[in-house]
Amino acid sequence: MERTSCCIVGGGPAGMVLGLLLARCGVPVTVLEKHGDFLRDFRGDTVHPSTLALLDDLGLGERFARLPQRHVYSVQLPVGRGGAPLTVGHIDALRVKHNYIAMVPQWDLLNLLADEARTEPTFSLRMNTEALSFLDDGRRICGVRYRTTDGEIGTLHATLTAACDGRGSLARELPELGLREFPCPMDAWWFRLPRRPADPEGLLGNIGDRFISVMIDRGDYWQCGAMIPKGSDAERRAAGLDRFADQFLDTAPWLGDRMSALQSWDQVKLLDVRLDRLRRWHLPGLLCIGDAAHAMSPIFGIGINLAVEDAVAAARHLADRLPADSVPEQVTRRIQVRRWPTAAATQALQRLAHNRLVSPALAGAPRADVSTVLRRATAIPGVSRLPAYFFAFGAVREHPPAAARR
Repeated sequence: MERTSCCIVGGGPAGMVLGLLLARCGVPVTVLEKHGDFLRDFRGDTVHPSTLALLDDLGLGERFARLPQRHVYSVQLPVGRGGAPLTVGHIDALRVKHNYIAMVPQWDLLNLLADEARTEPTFSLRMNTEALSFLDDGRRICGVRYRTTDGEIGTLHATLTAACDGRGSLARELPELGLREFPCPMDAWWFRLPRRPADPEGLLGNIGDRFISVMIDRGDYWQCGAMIPKGSDAERRAAGLDRFADQFLDTAPWLGDRMSALQSWDQVKLLDVRLDRLRRWHLPGLLCIGDAAHAMSPIFGIGINLAVEDAVAAARHLADRLPADSVPEQVTRRIQVRRWPTAAATQALQRLAHNRLVSPALAGAPRADVSTVLRRATAIPGVSRLPAYFFAFGAVREHPPAAARR
């Protein structure tokens, strides 16, 4: 019978960080990742100061710094053509070592974490292995049933199963956890366009005809996004690719020499955007963190960092408990109590941005209605430092277990 102390379902940021931290503390860990690699365009690329500080604590800061990246020094929201973006947080005003957001393809970060975790004797990463269902002995969740891409079916028993498999998590099918959904006004299209050396750098965006454009600088290409009204994918595709290309070009005229690279709708992928969270993140033998516990909107680009902070908090509470035969449910309850305020507050801010900025833009308003008072308030250094710190570190700052530091 296959057995481990902690079975982690999902090799995203939450799963890989939790696996690395626990393995460094001597806990036997097995991570199940259903894909054969980490290369997916829908992954978030914004690495905030909290995650950068964690990498320093783990002795990985210098290796991360060598990855190709761009730095962004403020959190901004587009307000429409001709208007200055609304800066809701000046990250560069923080008195911390990393007072910026690093724009790095998430697969580079995950490969770095995976390579480091593999050096730990108690760590195992199984790619091409999908968790199919939970094992339940009648008293608690005691592992998972899995299938590999070769068709092999097996079971992996575990003291604790950590659901880190995102918004499509197996755990979300459990009615005891109580999924709470919030209205979300948008879906997202993703596609790529070539980048020229003379182009702007960093993270860009603007408001178009019932969509919001987003452009992520990835060095030799732009990862482009269009936030469109929820459920409007088929209607807008029927209007034609050329029409959309012209509309997107209107938000970024300097892209005119390469929009021809967008040849087919097959190049435009749809992401179903959700905003929700579980009322309960745990059951006996089970813990949910990251998007599995709270799916975030792309607004503010903060989801990856909340997932990482969830994993850090979880590792600190679990490292001394997992070598035992069971983890008391009050331990997993403490993890939710600690992380819930940051998740709830972030989602409240995202809902506010949806209502005040995103929904009007997707309804056809050419400019967002941003009050002068709000602009002036967010421009005051002392005031802007408060939301900047929240975006950088959340409501509480998490630190890894001492045994995991290097």
